[in-house]
Amino acid sequence: MRLSHKTKLAILVGIGILLVVVFMTIDAGGHWDYILPRRGKKLLAILLTGTAVAFSTVVFQTITNNRILTPSIIGLDSLYMLLQTFIVFLFGGTALTLMSKNLRFLLAVGFMVLFAGLLYRLLFRKEGRNIYHLLLIGLVFGTFFSSLSSFLQKLIDPNEFLVIQDKMFASFNNVDTDLLLISLAGVLLMGWYFARFAKYLDVLALGRDHAVNLGISYEFVVKRMLIVVAVLISISTALVGPITFLGLLVANVAYQFLNTYRHHTLILGASLISFIALIGGQLLVERVFTFSTSLSVIINFIGGVYFIYLMLKENKS
Repeated sequence: MRLSHKTKLAILVGIGILLVVVFMTIDAGGHWDYILPRRGKKLLAILLTGTAVAFSTVVFQTITNNRILTPSIIGLDSLYMLLQTFIVFLFGGTALTLMSKNLRFLLAVGFMVLFAGLLYRLLFRKEGRNIYHLLLIGLVFGTFFSSLSSFLQKLIDPNEFLVIQDKMFASFNNVDTDLLLISLAGVLLMGWYFARFAKYLDVLALGRDHAVNLGISYEFVVKRMLIVVAVLISISTALVGPITFLGLLVANVAYQFLNTYRHHTLILGASLISFIALIGGQLLVERVFTFSTSLSVIINFIGGVYFIYLMLKENKS
């Protein structure tokens, strides 16, 4: 018996609600006044991060017409680590620790969005340039940022390196409430901006030539979609840290599970799968591994194995 898309989405919603109930009530011991606000902040951070990563990855893969690529390929994650490393290298680890979380968040988001904007402007300024030039240039910049970060990390004091090391892995344990509000506003704003272009995604999935033949202003729409992708990835990375393989994992699971080309279903499904993966992973980190590892390590391990599987699958086909 083949399930409908609505039934599949309902199953995902049910699993998500079950995990939320377990996450919020496990080992509560009646201390609701203390537990609910702390776990509620984690839950909102997981929801925002999962939605932003899944949303941006599905849109990015539609634009590039490639289900293996993720937005991190244009170097935003590497730029985030370079910024954190550069601050510690110039001013010391205490400067990064004492800096206002709001200022640190806005600096990280601002630099990543500025970099993406300059990259898009340089790329699309001339006729004949396409999305593959963007991927190639972004890959070069990402490698450069990563190499520069590694070089600076070898020059700084080992004790101050520990401060940077905490930024290398995503964490939902100490998310500031003010950052959650700013991130929520940013995600909602991008969702409102995206709404006017959402109707074009199903056609963009057919490829550039078909989209142009069907009357879509391809470069205009693609540039606006890339802005949405850059802002969402910047917000999620600055909020909790980089989770490289999360988008690849949840987007491809959504493609296979939902088996549809309609993007309103794919985006919703991928966001729900992302939420389930993050909250399930956080439960493992807290209850099974007792904080001996981080959530990003688990996600990146599973995502890396899945990436190898996809590569082998593509090679066979």
